[in-house]
Amino acid sequence: MVVISSAELRSNMKKYLDIAKREQVLIQRGKNETFVLTMQKDPIKYDLERAITVDEVIAKVREGLTEMFERKETISRREDEGAVSSRG
Repeated sequence: MVVISSAELRSNMKKYLDIAKREQVLIQRGKNETFVLTMQKDPIKYDLERAITVDEVIAKVREGLTEMFERKETISRREDEGAVSSRG
């Protein structure tokens, strides 16, 4: 990691952009501001690495629906039990 001032960046922009391809460049601006210069990954490749398949989406939706209906059944049973005990 390289630490430079904002003035140094202005003077040698190409140099630090080239360095940022390999490692982070920290840019210190005054006493209270620090910025990080890094090369961005290919956004399409990055999105594809994070992507999930249609089958994975369907599985997650089913899992969520199953959980939701199980909760609803539990609540309904509790309400039914409460109605029976209040009559008795």
